[in-house]
Amino acid sequence: VGASTVLSEAATENIGKYGRMRREYLQEYQPEFYNQLLLSGKLQVHLLEINNTAHQRLGRIMPELAKRLKTSASLKWAGLMNTWKVQVEKRILSELIYH
Repeated sequence: VGASTVLSEAATENIGKYGRMRREYLQEYQPEFYNQLLLSGKLQVHLLEINNTAHQRLGRIMPELAKRLKTSASLKWAGLMNTWKVQVEKRILSELIYH
């Protein structure tokens, strides 16, 4: 393992789940944009922004959905919350990660 590989792994260690997903998407489907960000030194900031924005959206949308379900039975509520989280995450992936 070369020094640049170790540095790049350390530099992206804290980008989070959504940042890693965005990085993988860019590498696979938008390599020119990925290389532009990498060479300009803006990749880490971009990935952190994506990760933070995704978490903010989850944090905002999930409580709104929870309020709608509070009157339902608790098992139904838990099941629907899990389903909605998956749907919200798919939306976030579509809007932030895979665009």
